[in-house]
Amino acid sequence: MEVDYSTIKVVGFDADDTLWVNETYFREAEAKFASLLDGFETKNKIDQELFKMEMKNLELYGYGIKGFILSMVESAMEISNNTVSQATITELLNLGKEMISQPVELLEGVKEVLDGLSDTYRLIVLTKGDLLDQERKIERSGLSQYFHHVEVLSDKKENNYLNLLEHLEINVNEFLMIGNSLKSDVLPLLNIGAQAVHVPFHTTWQHEEVTIDQDDIKYLKINKLSDILKHL
Repeated sequence: MEVDYSTIKVVGFDADDTLWVNETYFREAEAKFASLLDGFETKNKIDQELFKMEMKNLELYGYGIKGFILSMVESAMEISNNTVSQATITELLNLGKEMISQPVELLEGVKEVLDGLSDTYRLIVLTKGDLLDQERKIERSGLSQYFHHVEVLSDKKENNYLNLLEHLEINVNEFLMIGNSLKSDVLPLLNIGAQAVHVPFHTTWQHEEVTIDQDDIKYLKINKLSDILKHL
């Protein structure tokens, strides 16, 4: 789809699974969680119960690894009817610490894109998750010099974007968001009159999955991040 980006002055990037790998580590942790509890339930049931617990706790803990760890511990207690061993709880806590300590693995083409856009556009990062964890990843990524601003949002809904753009004195019609989630990085921006680019990641969290008719919505979908250089 051809979209006119002639008014764009500011480009926002999602972080997790747009700039670097993230969801892969959650899927691996979920597999280990199911393995630790396989004496109590089937893998499919364990996966379902963990996701239900995450959704139950989302408003309380927000997004990110720490909330995920707490949901794993609570799910383990519930699935086992409070008989899960202390050793297993310790393994779950260590699993979360391993996730937090993972090196930042940049996705293909990230530096090429930032180099190509940074002289023409003001670049910012708009992500959600745990503040401390996201700050660590930005620092470890070696990308901080490209961005004028980094914002860790509690959520990515229309009002979150509108409030931030107003705070940063960015006109909605001059803003383009690039991210891997239709639900969080594309649809809210289109709803407020900004523009958005969808660059899918091979793994998507169930909570971020949406079904839409692309013929009714005007946004650009690209196969890999470096494809944006053909349009900006």
